[in-house]
Amino acid sequence: MKVILRADVDNLGRLGDIVAVRPGYGRNYLLPQGLASMANPSNLKVFEQERRKLQAMNDAIKAEAMALAGKIEAAKVVIEVRVGDGDKLYGSVTSPQIAAILEEQGVELDRRKIQLDDGIRSLGEYIIDVKLHPEVVAKLTVNVVKFGRTEQVNEPEPKADATEEAVAE
Repeated sequence: MKVILRADVDNLGRLGDIVAVRPGYGRNYLLPQGLASMANPSNLKVFEQERRKLQAMNDAIKAEAMALAGKIEAAKVVIEVRVGDGDKLYGSVTSPQIAAILEEQGVELDRRKIQLDDGIRSLGEYIIDVKLHPEVVAKLTVNVVKFGRTEQVNEPEPKADATEEAVAE
């Protein structure tokens, strides 16, 4: 089955591409969602007339995603967790927890856009991809610390003795 893509679709193509897909995927997902239309001469003519409007709409969505990416990259996400022996977490940090903290900071984000394969299971600083648009991926820094500590884990604390010894020499 050949279809004309009316939007960018991950792992398939970009707006305006004519691609071959399996009939069930086209009939049950692409066509009902409005992501594609059947590739025939009449639909090609209609699509060419609508192309500018669809491209403008796609560009507006991309611009919003880029603005949101700036907010996400500027956000400081610190998650306090309870730990056991050897700094091992009870449970894990998941994307819904990260999305909730971002929402508290005024950044509205769907948790499914946070590209976290498995939950975070240890203390430290993590850089996580947030896919906002097929062309826009933001880098979010998440800092997982012990409950009761809000400073960053990976920053070494300055030693007063070492500084005094360096100055004395």
